[in-house]
This record gives sequence, C-alpha cells and structure tokens, in this order.
Amino acid sequence: MKVLQKGEFKKAYKRLHENQLDAVNEGIESVMGNPEIGEQKKGDLVKFRVYKFPVLDQLYLLGYVYDEAEKTLTLHAFGPHQNFYRDLKK
Repeated sequence: MKVLQKGEFKKAYKRLHENQLDAVNEGIESVMGNPEIGEQKKGDLVKFRVYKFPVLDQLYLLGYVYDEAEKTLTLHAFGPHQNFYRDLKK
C-alpha cells in the first residue's frame, strides 16, 4: 500500500512532541492495516474517513482518503477535535 501525506498532515506531524509520536504512529499503522476502520463522513466531507484514537490523555482524529483501486492511503490531517472538521474542509 502506498501512503501519501498532504501538507497539513506534514505540518502537524512535525509539531509533535516525542511522547506523542508513538501514539500517532500506532494510529496510522491501525489505518494502514485496515483502511475501513475510520468512520465515513457525510455532506461536504463525504470523501474522507476519520479515525479516532487516544494520544496521551486526549482524543485525536486522523482524516484520510483510501483509494481501493490504486491501493493508496492519503493522510490529510490529524489533531484534536477542536476545529478539526473546519480545517479538513479547506
């Protein structure tokens, strides 16, 4: 499976502290192992799936698109719930 990272994802990933990296990497590996694990969104975000996972004591969301035909997982954004969906629409 090919994994691509969009700009917003890369920026957020770079800002992580070391103690957060393991939890985020585990979340990404979970999605890579089963791309259907995330919840399919509706409305404006219909092309996205969102997977929720804990990072330290906070719930983080990972927004991604999986293309079954090309076996490509595109990571768009991740972070806490606050403003996540608003930023994902951009």
